[in-house]
Amino acid sequence: MDAHLRELRYFVATAEELTVTAAAARLFVSQPALSKQLRALERRLGFDLFVRLPRGLALTDQGSALLPVVRTMLETWDRGYTEARSLSHPQQLIVGMQTAVGRDLQRPAVARFRERAPGWTVSLRLVGWDDPTAGLADGTSDVAFLWLPLGLDDIATRVLVREPRWVALPAGHPLADRDDIPFAELLDEPFVALPAAAGPLRDFWLGLDARTTPPTIAAEATAADEVLELVNAGVGVALIAEGNAHLYKRPGLAFRPVPDLPPAELAIAWRCNDRRDIIHLFTDSID
Repeated sequence: MDAHLRELRYFVATAEELTVTAAAARLFVSQPALSKQLRALERRLGFDLFVRLPRGLALTDQGSALLPVVRTMLETWDRGYTEARSLSHPQQLIVGMQTAVGRDLQRPAVARFRERAPGWTVSLRLVGWDDPTAGLADGTSDVAFLWLPLGLDDIATRVLVREPRWVALPAGHPLADRDDIPFAELLDEPFVALPAAAGPLRDFWLGLDARTTPPTIAAEATAADEVLELVNAGVGVALIAEGNAHLYKRPGLAFRPVPDLPPAELAIAWRCNDRRDIIHLFTDSID
């Protein structure tokens, strides 16, 4: 019997959360897709892993027996994959990011890292919002600049910058002539959203932490440039970090502060089980 790594990761996450809703949010997949994959795994195994209860799940005896084995397998695989990939590019560090970093963070960090690790190269990799871990989850990035919240226990983060949230609007929008815009005046606006796979990050940039009613989603986008093109076209508005409002400034758009929202947090992140010294050498190179 063969099981796919993805199915095993789904099993572990669901066993730890014991609700499909929480596990799907943690895995950045839809609930129907997760349920389908779990059922497929159970059919392949020939026994049930979970008891479906009116509210949540419980592990069967078989699921309880399998869980520690699968955890060990996945940890071993992740370590082995990281080591094997490092042999292909023995002195290359891949830095993932979701948007342009700017803020005088990335350039001096790379310069200091190169001084401390001569012979190492740094590759920058832009990853879409459909992977809010910026490549950390699947091992395609070694470290990443990313926006919080993330909601994953196996990824360590250190906040680098806290910035007010602003709103991006078409330049001709009725609110664009304001100095700042309270969030209450944006509640009925259609929003450009991150994809559902972004999980808690999608909720944050929709302002769910300050809403009493669900937002109107006009469109979804997987990259910052896509978000702003949709805003420029008048499809909807979008929340954005203050620093990105300056980085992505362009004709046809207006950016205004939303003073009553909690700030956004930009962090450096890495996998908790990646204990290579080179990872911490890079993270320590960032002021």
